Amino acid sequence: MHEYVLAFGVFVLAFVVLKMFQRIVLRGLKKLAERTNTTADDALIKIFDRLRPPFYFFLALYSATYVLTLADVLRAVVDGILVIWVAYYVVMSVQSLIDYIVGILAGDADAQTKTAYRHVGTLGKFALWVVVLLVVLSNLGVDITALVASLGIGGLAIAFAFQKILEDLFASFAIHFDKPFVIGDFVIVGEHMGVVKSIGIKTTRIQALQGEEIVISNRELTSTRVQNFKKLEERRVAVLVGVTYDTPNEKLERIPTMMEDIVSGIEHMRFDRAHLKSFGDSALLFELVYFVESDDYVKYMDANHEFNLGLKAVFEQEGIEFAFPTQTIYVEKS
Repeated sequence: MHEYVLAFGVFVLAFVVLKMFQRIVLRGLKKLAERTNTTADDALIKIFDRLRPPFYFFLALYSATYVLTLADVLRAVVDGILVIWVAYYVVMSVQSLIDYIVGILAGDADAQTKTAYRHVGTLGKFALWVVVLLVVLSNLGVDITALVASLGIGGLAIAFAFQKILEDLFASFAIHFDKPFVIGDFVIVGEHMGVVKSIGIKTTRIQALQGEEIVISNRELTSTRVQNFKKLEERRVAVLVGVTYDTPNEKLERIPTMMEDIVSGIEHMRFDRAHLKSFGDSALLFELVYFVESDDYVKYMDANHEFNLGLKAVFEQEGIEFAFPTQTIYVEKS
């Protein structure tokens, strides 16, 4: 009877001490949080706050059992429950720490980067559960040597079986962190072009100009050339214009000036140069280079449209003819 009274006293004392310890620690952390501008103390408060009264109750009960004489089987059961419970709270606390670190790293980053960090955090939590599970089994008396070896061989088999999926997964991380493009960018990938709609773990989805959705694996995107037109600030345009060989020299000399005047009068366009480039098979070829100072494709087409109409009008006014492929056949009479 004396043994049970002593055990009860140990239980009550341990429960009160543990509960007071939690309150003192939490109170101290909360006061510290009020005096600092960091969020680290908030993370610690969250970790300690996970320790609920049932855990203290069992910990106090576990302390009291050492006063009693228990059978080996019962002692093993009590020890096993404690190991599992402590492991659970360790996992929950470390997961809170992972969430805190991921939140700091993501910071004010865009949604794409935050998604990538969340994926990394999820992988970290999965690895944590695996490690803690192995530790718990080891403490429960399970020989994990064969299990670890099996997991190693099984992991290799799974890695080979899901090689393509894993490549897409790591390619997804590369896209998220390196940012060759983000959601909303207009890109050209091989023969496909369109607006990036979503970047997933395995695939990226692009809305084509015709309306259909193009699904491309992330692995393919990181191993091929991608043209990102969202990064475009201005467009350089080189145009070849052919005029007929019978155009007078006086008018040929004035064609570069005509082109410059037309370009200078169009909004968002900047003249660079215009020259008689070469003598073609059926035309005198002028090369004009100008810039459209906009990343908007519609504005580029509008400016190009206005230039073409203006050039045709000036050539008609000056009596200059555009060249087109022609042949002159001379027939010699015998």
